[in-house]
Amino acid sequence: MQSSAEEISSLLHAWCEGDRTALDKLVPLVYDELHRMAHNYMRQERDSQTLQTTALVNEAFLRLVKAREIEWKDRTHFYAISANLMRRILVDLARSRGYKKRGSNVKRITLDSGLHVSSEPDPDLIRLDDALNALAEFDSRKAKVVELRFFGGLSVSETAEVLEVSTSTVDRDWELARIWLYCELKNRG
Repeated sequence: MQSSAEEISSLLHAWCEGDRTALDKLVPLVYDELHRMAHNYMRQERDSQTLQTTALVNEAFLRLVKAREIEWKDRTHFYAISANLMRRILVDLARSRGYKKRGSNVKRITLDSGLHVSSEPDPDLIRLDDALNALAEFDSRKAKVVELRFFGGLSVSETAEVLEVSTSTVDRDWELARIWLYCELKNRG
């Protein structure tokens, strides 16, 4: 059952205003999409990763529930924040495991025309996160495009909707961000 964007947006606003029943109604409406996003993240994680997709969704949702200061604009804003939060959870987990040390189990990340991690089973999420953070300092919108498309699995049109820009702007940002990240990762490697 596909729920409307308006219904989700309405429930998000009600939840922000303190309506606890709105949260109860919201969870089943957004869970499948959050699970899909988490799956996109997890497919790029190490084979030895102990965190499961469902656990990532649950951890992200717990953090979202605790983040009372967020004023949800709409459904796409919710999914954009969720994608960012899932990325943060995975990077924090990787850092806590000691993968931050230089040269510790580092695998090369290659970017192809679709900006997918190579078929290597062990991509270095921390290096990619560091490069993405550097891109965000230089151009935050391009970094957000990468985050939404690469990690969140959003299409060009969905990304344009979240960022409130045209699809051609997303296409340009996507192409330039891929080139910038490729160079950044190459220089850091």
